[in-house]
Amino acid sequence: MSKTMIKNGILLTLQGDDAPRVGQDILIEDSRIAAIGPNLEAGDVNQTIDAYGMYIMPGLVNAHIHTWQTGLRGLATDWTGTNYFRAMHAGLANFFTPDDIRIANQLGAINQINNGVTTMVDWHHNNPTPDHSDAAIDGLEAAGIRAVFLHGSAKPDPKPGQKHFSEVPMSRSEVERLRKGRLSNDSALVTMGLAILGPQMSVEEVTLQDLRLAKDHDLIVSLHHSMAKMAAPNAYVKAAQAGLIDRRLNVVHGNELTDADLDVLADHGATFTVTAEIEMQICYGDLLSGRLLERGIPFSIGTDIESAYAPDMLACTRFTLQAERHLTSMRLKAASGERPHPIPIKVREALHWATAEGARAMGLEPQIGSLEVGKQADIIMIRANDLNLSGAFDPYNAIVGFAHPGNVDTVIIGGQIRKQGGQMKRDDIAQLQADLSASGARIFRDFKEKAATSEFA
Repeated sequence: MSKTMIKNGILLTLQGDDAPRVGQDILIEDSRIAAIGPNLEAGDVNQTIDAYGMYIMPGLVNAHIHTWQTGLRGLATDWTGTNYFRAMHAGLANFFTPDDIRIANQLGAINQINNGVTTMVDWHHNNPTPDHSDAAIDGLEAAGIRAVFLHGSAKPDPKPGQKHFSEVPMSRSEVERLRKGRLSNDSALVTMGLAILGPQMSVEEVTLQDLRLAKDHDLIVSLHHSMAKMAAPNAYVKAAQAGLIDRRLNVVHGNELTDADLDVLADHGATFTVTAEIEMQICYGDLLSGRLLERGIPFSIGTDIESAYAPDMLACTRFTLQAERHLTSMRLKAASGERPHPIPIKVREALHWATAEGARAMGLEPQIGSLEVGKQADIIMIRANDLNLSGAFDPYNAIVGFAHPGNVDTVIIGGQIRKQGGQMKRDDIAQLQADLSASGARIFRDFKEKAATSEFA
């Protein structure tokens, strides 16, 4: 048995309303938390980590990211939705080889670890062949991160004689190949779910068939809903009537869901993920978070497309909090004529969006999302005495309001130390960066030379 002791830190368990605790230790045995408390004794340990002057908290959970776009960083920062769908899905995606997918996923996941993320939800919708899917999983496994690999569907423009992607259900044989093969173990670091087109992007028959496929294999299933126009306007009601909506269903964005559809989803236990920064860039409408807060429905958050902006979950938490504070405050002011007091959303709540709620959305809350004895040792340590954090009055305010990835000293995933002393514990990053740059440059060059949609980028 491997034992690691973390000594004398400022503990933020994020368990309920648990207050910060100074001078706390955590004993890790193999992959799990074995004990928490002051002055722990554990006999012989393999390693001891001095956490004095550091916040110890659960690892962040990025509940929605398209990691395959890591090699195209900065390409979409000025894009509209039209640019994105025409240039990315109908164009650039078609020039990715499996090796391009592998390097993007591997370095993208390593960057998530460096940022303090211990679990990421990889919404993978660039998998035209089984080799592309396998390469994506290879990249996640090589990074050492905990990940939910959501197997999706590519969305190229149809060739003559082909059906539009909205009419093509997910391949049952391919899902079964992964589910019965390399992703059969729900206790592994990388587990499986489905990323389906859903009622906005597929016809009713396809939506119901994809949801049934997820239920048949007991898989988390996620879908995008970002616009009012839907390919299958009655699909949520039909799916609920068929028993295909429950807590396994995760809805991303949801800005323009009708109240009726939102109620159907919420009443049947669906979860929701907000990606505020891209939703505001691409004009998806007011964040769904406000309507969820009014209904008392929790939600998770994610960074979405790495081609547009940094997938930094600390910044994402702060941005989402401030965006929804603004929207909620303006609604309250419009109703009362007064600026709201006290502030309508607290920092502590936002930190739960980035940890426990991401775990809950993926069905992982028994394992991660808070620091408790018996849970997986997915732990991050943030230096409280760094220049930008020193003197902070409140740990939660310090983390959400001031921290950035450079303050993340140590990252532990399933008991394995992946980052320590502010440095990633691997020596291949420079080569991976070179491979990623070459991959992205070649993809973009081929796209500009050959793609019918090249004018959109």
